[in-house]
Amino acid sequence: MPEEKTMEKDAAPQQKAAKKGVVYVGMDLGCWKTSVAASNGMREQVYSIVGWPKDPISRKLLGRDIIFGADVIQHRLACNVVRPFEKGALKYAEAKETGLSPDQIVKHKEAAKELVRFSVQMARPEKGALVHGVIGAPARAAIHAKKEIMDACKGTFDSVMVVSEPFAVAYGMNMLEDAIVIDIGAGTTDLCRMHGAIPEESDQITINIAGDYVDEQFHNGLRKKFPEAQFSINMVREIKEKYSFVHDVNEKCMTTLPVDGKPKPFDITEPLKEACKSIVPHIVKGLRELVGTFDPEFQRKMLSNTILAGGGSQIRGLDRLIEDAMQEYGGCKITRVTEPVFAGANGALKLAADMPEEYWTEIK
Repeated sequence: MPEEKTMEKDAAPQQKAAKKGVVYVGMDLGCWKTSVAASNGMREQVYSIVGWPKDPISRKLLGRDIIFGADVIQHRLACNVVRPFEKGALKYAEAKETGLSPDQIVKHKEAAKELVRFSVQMARPEKGALVHGVIGAPARAAIHAKKEIMDACKGTFDSVMVVSEPFAVAYGMNMLEDAIVIDIGAGTTDLCRMHGAIPEESDQITINIAGDYVDEQFHNGLRKKFPEAQFSINMVREIKEKYSFVHDVNEKCMTTLPVDGKPKPFDITEPLKEACKSIVPHIVKGLRELVGTFDPEFQRKMLSNTILAGGGSQIRGLDRLIEDAMQEYGGCKITRVTEPVFAGANGALKLAADMPEEYWTEIK
């Protein structure tokens, strides 16, 4: 079995020294996880979840008026929990597509603002320093969605730019020409073709099928095969993140789930593999669309230089499965990023350090 390929070039790009009194922040504002990289050398990640205590007892237990990330997951039964960017909310999808009520949209906006503030605090900018940030958004986020992101940045950033998430990955790796980036997040899978200039709308595709979709497919598959087992979507997500794969292997994937309160081992190999494979046809369709509508002279170069990024790139064997699925269309060569957690934030930070002042948008 051939070794899985990884991208070494500029995986951890050198960062320019920040101007005196200015801290640059690159942020990958994800539907499930948010990563930040700052010019002061700080790099942090937090789950994109915000929680408020449900009542005075919860407030006493938590000792805070608002909590974030892993703390929310641990204490979610004591909190009103919001994932502000779930199912593309605020970042891509229109409100009616998310199924959220007007009151819920207001709460999602509040949660987004608090999450951005907390994420920048993790970067520990010096007191009084100006904070300039580049934030990754889905590849074809509408003008309305970018405005929502900018609004979430008010009070935290002094100046900000919103760029597509796959473009940030490509910039961080200096893959700016004859390349395609596939960025698999939780809420969306974003594809972007690079041809030596800032990508236009026609160069990018956003697919509303990604990690959350895999979780749902896995959850449904387990429920169908093991109706006696007890599990939550959070348990399913943790299992997927630990064991996810799509290639054919002889080994079994075993996990323990409760049945009537008693732990019992289950062979989850097939449900997990099928769930992880479910996103491949959608990725292949997107690749065909991006390549098929581009200059035919450069199509083969792009397919030979396809980058797989985002949390979904960690699914073992996914690169090879996409290559196999593309064989009937002439094939492709896929390389995975070495730092799927920080590739987008690293690229956004590098872009922030390189960008002339006139490109920044002040937030007032």
